[in-house]
Amino acid sequence: MKSFVSVLAGALTAALLSTAAYAENLVLYTSQPNEDAQATVDAFQAANPGIEVEWVREGTTKIMAKLMAEIEAGNPVADVLLIADTVTMQRLKEAGHLADYKSPEAANYDAALYDADGAYYSTKMITTGIVYNTSAAMKPAGWQDLTKTEAKGLVTMPSPLTSGAALIHAQTLSNIDGLGWDYYKALAANGATAAGGNGGVLKTVATGEKAYGMLVDFMAIREKAKGAPVEFVFPAEGVSTVTEPVGILKTAKNVDAAKKFVDFLLSEEGQNTAVKMGYIPARNGVALPEGYPARETIKVLPVNAAEAVKNSDTDLKTFSGIFGTN
Repeated sequence: MKSFVSVLAGALTAALLSTAAYAENLVLYTSQPNEDAQATVDAFQAANPGIEVEWVREGTTKIMAKLMAEIEAGNPVADVLLIADTVTMQRLKEAGHLADYKSPEAANYDAALYDADGAYYSTKMITTGIVYNTSAAMKPAGWQDLTKTEAKGLVTMPSPLTSGAALIHAQTLSNIDGLGWDYYKALAANGATAAGGNGGVLKTVATGEKAYGMLVDFMAIREKAKGAPVEFVFPAEGVSTVTEPVGILKTAKNVDAAKKFVDFLLSEEGQNTAVKMGYIPARNGVALPEGYPARETIKVLPVNAAEAVKNSDTDLKTFSGIFGTN
């Protein structure tokens, strides 16, 4: 009997300790690649051992469809979102789904990288530039090079109908003097193709099927480090960027844990976690990953999230009219 009581007491103690180990819970919806999402959660939990994180990963389009279905059913599950772009976050803000939170870490960020009301914050900078196969005859330095005769029929890019980053890229370039929609018309006239997402572009250029492509930076730089015959260029005219923003849902059940998650991602420790994954940090004063040029040499082109939301349908129709619906 004494032995039984001892075992029971031990089991109860273990259960209590297990419960105590996770005093808080957090539900994260994210569009990060699985490996990156796991690394993010692991780093956060190491810094906040009292919080247990449950995370769900899908592409931004699918994760948003899941979230909106839950909201319409009156049962949103997520506390916090970490998704691809500020345009999607801006839509959520305008629809009244995001909570305002003024993170103390925001002081270390350029004001353009977070919402003024604190609805969302950029956590990294993923730019779109030019990738080219090392066997290509021309070594491009800027966007206009892709319209040259040397690049005729050799350029590919992701479609804004498939990729959120590609839509923001098109919206960004279309608002730049000297580029605009005329630039995309010149690309189409030069035989450029637009279809699928960034992964398809990388494969097409790395295999030599096409010589040049528009691509997000980390994909090309990671593959080059693995030995792929590709180079990445940050064009002289500047690059578009998606910033993988984080935001807290107004319906969050675990608000304190969600605030800690936001603060961690924006902290120096959180930003160095992003650097280890190979991303450009959004926070000022944090060194870039190996393989990137000095941050001050990368010209980031402006995009207004509210205007991008307003113009998205029109911009998609314009792009489709130039390249077709792929």
